[in-house]
Amino acid sequence: MEYINNLLMNLGVHASLAVYLTNIIMVIGIVLLSILANMITKRLVLRVLTHYIHNNQFKWDNYLLEWKVIHKLSHVVPAIIIYYFSFMFPIYQSLIEKGVVIYMIVVAILVLDAFLSAVNAIYMTYEVSKVKPIRGYLQVVKIFIYIVGGILIISSLIGESPIILLSGIGALSAVIMLIFKDSILGLVAGVQLSSNDMVRVGDWIEMPKYGADGDIIDISLNTVKVQNWDKTITTIPTYALISDSFKNWRGMQKSGGRRIKRSINVDISSITFCTSEMIESFKKIQYLRDYITQREQEIEQYNREKTIDRSSKVNGRTMTNIGVFRTYIQQYLNQHPQIHKDMTCMVRQLASSETGLPIEIYAFTNDTNWSVYEGIQSDIFDHILAVAPDFGLRVFQNPTGHDMKSLLENSESNLHSVEH
Repeated sequence: MEYINNLLMNLGVHASLAVYLTNIIMVIGIVLLSILANMITKRLVLRVLTHYIHNNQFKWDNYLLEWKVIHKLSHVVPAIIIYYFSFMFPIYQSLIEKGVVIYMIVVAILVLDAFLSAVNAIYMTYEVSKVKPIRGYLQVVKIFIYIVGGILIISSLIGESPIILLSGIGALSAVIMLIFKDSILGLVAGVQLSSNDMVRVGDWIEMPKYGADGDIIDISLNTVKVQNWDKTITTIPTYALISDSFKNWRGMQKSGGRRIKRSINVDISSITFCTSEMIESFKKIQYLRDYITQREQEIEQYNREKTIDRSSKVNGRTMTNIGVFRTYIQQYLNQHPQIHKDMTCMVRQLASSETGLPIEIYAFTNDTNWSVYEGIQSDIFDHILAVAPDFGLRVFQNPTGHDMKSLLENSESNLHSVEH
């Protein structure tokens, strides 16, 4: 600085102006030196480290690059340079050093945060992570780091020892917790929701405990607003999304498929073995033609090889109308243009009950829009209910008033016929 100051004065610059210009030149020089050091660190040192990490036999260090641990650590270099040259500005030295210390604390927090995320990513590569995840523990450590970092930053700003600050906070903690309980819970919940990407504005969530079933329209510190499908608005405490369970339909919307899981109950008394007339009629159905032909050949070959006595239908293998009906529904769904072909699609038989034998459709539509989905589902079951009688099956239904009236009329008619 003395050399630059003397050089300017020799050039005829006034002494006070020379001091001012000297300071400006030194500031520019330090800034340029910091930028140069940062560029060298990132473009030379980091490039060499990246090349070494990508080409060594270890895989865990790749996660340090993925989470940019080394990149964030490189920000310390300019801060060290500025701190080293702070003595050149004695008037502002204390302020500069304080600013650099705060900056380095922030960098240290970010580096530790990224390092813990990398540790979790490395741990997730092992099978034990599926049984004993450590993400929750690491999040607790992160919260502790941020709290300690915040205390150190505040103590640096006010120029007091962190111990004194902690003792003051300890005395006020009970009052703070009492007054700002909801805000503190909301803040912690907000951090958790954000870091885990649990909910976003626009997500469709279900939370029966609070009567919420609709889209999130607002997320604030203390509350989450959900507009239900009936256009009412439910307000949920933010921390309730952490303490209680809820269903988020975002995964369904992003997958491109929405599940159909509904069954029809078949009257068990209508289930029977297929007769030759039924088989011939089934062959006329386009979706069943190849199946019936192939199935007939398999059954015939099996019964012939086992010398089955076919005088009784109970002997050997025989097709049933419920089995053919199930195959027809499966083929119908496979050919349906609005059923997702890359997701599970099956027709299964559930346990029978007093309401009949349930035949369940488990498939996914290729449109997640609610109204379109309901239309597709209704069309499928309209068709299934309409074709069931063609297979000799009856859909179970509890007796209605009309059924009882018809039964009564038939009884009266039969009684009059007997009397006459």
